[in-house]
Order: sequence, then C-alpha cells, then structure tokens
Amino acid sequence: MSSVAQLNPWRPLGPCSPAACVEVPAAQAGPVRLVARLSAALLVVLAGVPLSLATCRVRAARRAEITRVWARLLLRALGIRVEVAPGAEGEGGLVVANHISWLDPIVIAATVPSRPLAKREIAGWPVVRTLVAGSGALLIDRERLYELPATVAAIASALRAGDTVVAFPEGTTWCGRGMGGFRPAVFQAAIDAGAPVRPATLRYREGAATSTRACYVGDDSLLASLLRVAATRHLAVEVTLLTPIRPALAGRRPDARAALARIAEARVRANVLDDAHGTRTEALEAAWRPLGVTATADHAV
Repeated sequence: MSSVAQLNPWRPLGPCSPAACVEVPAAQAGPVRLVARLSAALLVVLAGVPLSLATCRVRAARRAEITRVWARLLLRALGIRVEVAPGAEGEGGLVVANHISWLDPIVIAATVPSRPLAKREIAGWPVVRTLVAGSGALLIDRERLYELPATVAAIASALRAGDTVVAFPEGTTWCGRGMGGFRPAVFQAAIDAGAPVRPATLRYREGAATSTRACYVGDDSLLASLLRVAATRHLAVEVTLLTPIRPALAGRRPDARAALARIAEARVRANVLDDAHGTRTEALEAAWRPLGVTATADHAV
C-alpha cells in the first residue's frame, strides 16, 4: 500500500480482490439471457443521454424522480431485483452507506430520490459524464485535498436546499462480507447544514446467501464486473435505511464530525455484521462505548 494512498482520505485501499473474494454464481445465466440483459442495459444507458440533457433544466426534485425511474430500469435490465426494507421512505438528509460496487449509487438512486457524491474523473468519461450531470451529482476531486472545504460547502448547500445527498464514506469498495472505516470529512456538511445523517446498508444476495458477484474491488475492471452481474441469475440487493442521526448538538464538540462518522459507521457495520454473523447488538455496543452513548433507536450527537 502506498503512502500516498494512506494519506489521502478520499482514496484508502481495501483488502478485497476479485481472485480472493468473487465466488461462482449459484445459478448462471445462459448466453441468450446474458446477451439480452446486456442489450437491454445498453438501450437504457443510451436512452439516458437525451433524458439527462433534458433533466438538467428541471427542478431538483423532479430530476431526482426521473433519475430514480431510469435507475430502476437499468437494474431490471441487468436482472437485479431491488428489495427495500420498511422505513426507507421519509426523511432524507445525508445518506451514508457501505460501498461494494459501481452499482451502489444506482441502487440508492432507485430507492431514494437523491444526488450522488461522485469522483470528478468520471466527468471525463464519454456518455457517463452526461448521465452524471443529469443526475445532479456533486463531484469531488480525490487528488486535490485543498478543494475539500469547497466540496463540503457544496454538499452542505445542497442539504440546506432540501436535497438528499448520497455518500460512501469508506472511500473504497469491499466485497460485501465486511467493510472499512467511515472517513469523517463528509459529515461536516451535515453538521454545517443541520441536516440528519441517514445510515444505510446494502447487501447483494443470491437467494438467502450474501453474494460477492456484484462487487467491484481491487484490480477489477468495470467490464468484468458488468459481465459477472449480467451472468448471475437471481441476484438481488437489499437496501435498508436506518434511523436518522440528528447532529443537533454535534457543532458544540471539537470532534463532532469524527463522532458522527463513528456512530454512523457503527450502525452500518452492525447491520452488515448482523447479516453475516448475527452480532448486531454486540457490535453497536462495542463501537459506541468509547463515545459515551448506548445503542438506542434514535439520538442526537
């Protein structure tokens, strides 16, 4: 691991790799189904280009709804079923989730009208840059840390305007059987805007078992990941939006954003571990004990 990667809060490195983590599918799509899925996905992506150009001129709420419909169509084309746990509707704010795949922002967009936080380099990718602009994405430059305050200010401004912003504070992807730590920088925007933080968990499944087929980790390529997803039958993704954390008192603490990040991470981690190991309560209590709080359903930081 390079020292640059370790020092850059936007670009940590995870331990997962396709060779170590990706498993064979429980049921594989045949060649006809695979071609049909890829063709349908291509049509949805191409249809999204003029749609994105049009949505740049509409209200933010309307744009988010259009993006949600488009995201649902793309996931359906790829054969991915989205399962939303009760409670996903309602209050937005800053949604923070564990990060597994390039599909994650699309899954969240299909679930909650929102604006994603995306890396600036994708703004240079053909087609994708138009789709990103149409979604109202907020861009971050992970190579220029001096731009961090401006990025936080832009997120806070969007939150004050009533937008729901989606971020993945791990800064990298994991295979879905574990997760990394939450970087605190983005939580400052919620504190500055007085907006709630909504922890969320994503879990890709084949049947009842956690699936690593959708992960995008290590030296994986987008094409390889796309082909894996399209070739997997009965792939589903669970979306669980947890109780909001209200940072009403956080601004009075010098370590406010770090404390907020730790609490949000504890909630997400407990839900991820609960799926895999059944240790939800223990994980919550262990993570929150240094903060002087207990595992309750809702509290202010």
